[in-house]
Amino acid sequence: MSLVRACKRFSSPLFQASKFFLSSSSHAPQHQIRSLVASLIPQAQGTKNSFGFQRTYMSATLASLSKEEEVESKGIETLRAVEDQHGGVIVSMEESMDSSVFAFLLEDSISKWKEQGKRGVWIKLAREHSNLVDSAVKAGFRFHHAEPDYLMLVNWIANTPDTLPANSSHRVAIGAFVMNAKREVLVVQESNGRFSGTGFWKLPTGGVDEGEDICTAAIREVKEETGIETEFVEVIAFKERHKAFFGKSELFFVCMLQPRSFEIQRQVSEIEAAQWMAVEEYMAQPFVRDNEVFNFLTKIGLSKFGGKYNGFSTVLSSTSSPKKSYFYFNKKDASPPS
Repeated sequence: MSLVRACKRFSSPLFQASKFFLSSSSHAPQHQIRSLVASLIPQAQGTKNSFGFQRTYMSATLASLSKEEEVESKGIETLRAVEDQHGGVIVSMEESMDSSVFAFLLEDSISKWKEQGKRGVWIKLAREHSNLVDSAVKAGFRFHHAEPDYLMLVNWIANTPDTLPANSSHRVAIGAFVMNAKREVLVVQESNGRFSGTGFWKLPTGGVDEGEDICTAAIREVKEETGIETEFVEVIAFKERHKAFFGKSELFFVCMLQPRSFEIQRQVSEIEAAQWMAVEEYMAQPFVRDNEVFNFLTKIGLSKFGGKYNGFSTVLSSTSSPKKSYFYFNKKDASPPS
């Protein structure tokens, strides 16, 4: 008999909710959504001490009565969130939710967070929850950055100047200067990109992957493009350019590498040709000869090869954490940290 009474209790609001939440053409006003959700899940009495709730709220669909009864006993105040280190909160949406329910909860959450003195609010939406983007934008959120599997939105809710950090402004790339004992430099012709089809021979270049060190990236790129094994020697120069990649700035590090093998096996998918070329022939190319940066970088490489120039070597070091990372320094004029 208890199951029959429960069915009668929930049948009316569930039927109404289904018309609002399951119809793609439904645009219910907030007060109606609030009323429907309250009829399904009455608010718990008293004041909560946390700004999260214990259980994930299920959309108003024909879910099991046992689940609805569990949520009813918990009550809902705000979306589940964790505090960041700068007086804000981070919401990670990992469960499916109807966009109208999300909008209702987000509105109440923002009000609560403002009362608690929170400043910035971050919402991390997994790709499968993209249906919630519109509700977040309408609530004042803006896009911050995106990765293959999620979108991060942010909103400054405090009545103070917005101090939220911008998205990453730079990408990092490398160029590899590899010369053998015959004063031949390792060069490639690309199958695509800026120099495709021009006949121009250039140094191996490429982007540094996330979590990858500059010295490691240089070795990897040379191996991928030419099949040549190398050892990192120094960073001999770097340059910065702006509006380079989707409006981002780029830091380009030129690395001197010492070859450990010499038989070339080019990367068929990206490299049209690869060879060892006399450095004088490389420098005689019109683009290298007439381009200040290319010409200067080659001269720096030759100076380093002749022992007349010192760049930045590497030493593994640690800071406040036990994890070590590479520190780049001029080892001629300074000893590595002990």
